[in-house]
Amino acid sequence: MNDRLNELSGRIIGAAINVHREMGPGLLESVYQRCMTLELTAGGIHVEPEVSVAVRFRGEVITEDGFRMDLLVEDLIVVELKSVQALQDVHKKQLLTYLKLAKKPLGLLINFNEALLKRGIVRIAN
Repeated sequence: MNDRLNELSGRIIGAAINVHREMGPGLLESVYQRCMTLELTAGGIHVEPEVSVAVRFRGEVITEDGFRMDLLVEDLIVVELKSVQALQDVHKKQLLTYLKLAKKPLGLLINFNEALLKRGIVRIAN
C-alpha cells in the first residue's frame, strides 16, 4: 500500500507542478481545483472533486455534509488546495481532521500561491 501511496502522491505533485507552471500563483482555489481535476484525469488518474463527508459523533451522523474534500484521488488521497499568503498550522490540522473523518491514509496540502510550488506542499499521513 505504501508503494501505491508514494507513486500516486508523486503523480499528484507532478500534476500540481504542471498546473502551477502553466497558470502561475494568485488565482482562486476553485480555478486550481478544476485545473487539477483536468490534469489528473488526463493522466489516467481517477479524481472526484468536492466530495462530501458525513460527520459522526458518538456513533450518530451529525450532518451528512460536514465538510467537502477539494479532491479525492483514487479513493485514497485527500488533496486540499489553498491559494493563501502562507500555509498555517490550522490548515495542516484541518487536513488531518479530514483524513480521520474520511478514514483515508494520506493527504496533500498544496498552496498554489507560492513562487516555487514545492515550498507550498505538505504531505500528511493519517
